[in-house]
Amino acid sequence: MRWLFLGLLIVNALYFVWTQQDFANKPIEVASVASPSSSMHEKVQLVSEVPELQKQPQKQKLSQEQVEIMLLGGFADEQMAQKLQQRLVSLDIQSKITALDSRVDIEYWVYLAPLASRQAAVRQLKEMQARKIDGYLITQGDLANGISLGMFAREDSAQSVAERLKEAGYEPSIRAIERSQRLYWVAIGEDSRRLVGPGLLKQLVKDFDQMKHLLLPSDKLPK
Repeated sequence: MRWLFLGLLIVNALYFVWTQQDFANKPIEVASVASPSSSMHEKVQLVSEVPELQKQPQKQKLSQEQVEIMLLGGFADEQMAQKLQQRLVSLDIQSKITALDSRVDIEYWVYLAPLASRQAAVRQLKEMQARKIDGYLITQGDLANGISLGMFAREDSAQSVAERLKEAGYEPSIRAIERSQRLYWVAIGEDSRRLVGPGLLKQLVKDFDQMKHLLLPSDKLPK
């Protein structure tokens, strides 16, 4: 009995030693917990670093530059523009009248350069009239004391007159003069533009003779 007891005691001692060694050899698993500071560092991003937000102001600015205003009219008489505006108001279409200067044509002015004094210019004019060359004295502007030899609608006509004067011993010049005309338009507000459809435009053209319509960038309109 004593040997059996000692044998069991030795076996238990060996088993205890073996289990302790196995436990020591196993790696200790620790659950990883991300610190709040590291998580915030990974997720926080500056607005300037987000591509979509960087592009947004540029897109908004571009859209503002591309806004087009609808213009109706092109009348030489402002009262016609006022009647058109009243018609639009009756249809709940917001608008305002604006005036634009449009180039009508170009005329070509043949003239002799100004002389030193009025007396010298008058003497030259009388000399030319004695030679059957028509002209008149220019009394105002940057060509004062010069001699005008006519305005011509076509450049080749002005060139022909200038050539004849050169043959007569004079030195004429030619200046292109732009003729403009002030026209009155009714500018449709951006919020009301959707109300002006093809059907309404067709009816307005019938009711307002020679009415035109066009789209113009908003920055081209007078302030």
